[in-house]
Amino acid sequence: MTATAERFWTIPNILSLYRIVIFPFILWLILSANENLFAVFITLSLVTDILDGFIARRFKMQTNIGVKLDSWADLGTYILAFIAIALFKWPEIQPHSFMLYVFAGIMGLSYILVFVKFKGLIGLHTYMFKLTGYLQGAFIVSLFVWGFHLLPYYISITWGTLACIEEIIIILILKEPATNVKGLYWVLKNKNR
Repeated sequence: MTATAERFWTIPNILSLYRIVIFPFILWLILSANENLFAVFITLSLVTDILDGFIARRFKMQTNIGVKLDSWADLGTYILAFIAIALFKWPEIQPHSFMLYVFAGIMGLSYILVFVKFKGLIGLHTYMFKLTGYLQGAFIVSLFVWGFHLLPYYISITWGTLACIEEIIIILILKEPATNVKGLYWVLKNKNR
């Protein structure tokens, strides 16, 4: 591993750390029913999520701690988004909530499996799940800015469910923790070598 990969205080790690540190404030915004400020700060969290990954890859600043920070920040952002949707947008989502429950259940199963098998988050960062983040992030921002629209909802939830299923299969296949695995195709390709 290079010296850069060992450093903690890199821009991507700081951006991930920001997303973790801001959790209590965003939760407070949700619980105090400040939907407008919540929308601003969840958007900032989603944008910093995109930036930390891009900067880490582009400038070769990927670190082991960064992968873990990013995974914890992603988990927290999802939890905050679920809480906010339940409190602010449930009347619009409720008629279409079955797919949200399926997604949440399969996502929860993937987290349980990774914790049981590897004793913590490992940061698979598959391409499917990266695209899920973009799709669901765009949906969450649009939900709080422009309101509920059915097609983006089903696209983001269906794609996210498929990405979680892929991650579950990868977790079951892996013998050792691995990060940035790209996807099931690459895991199987490397396994057959």
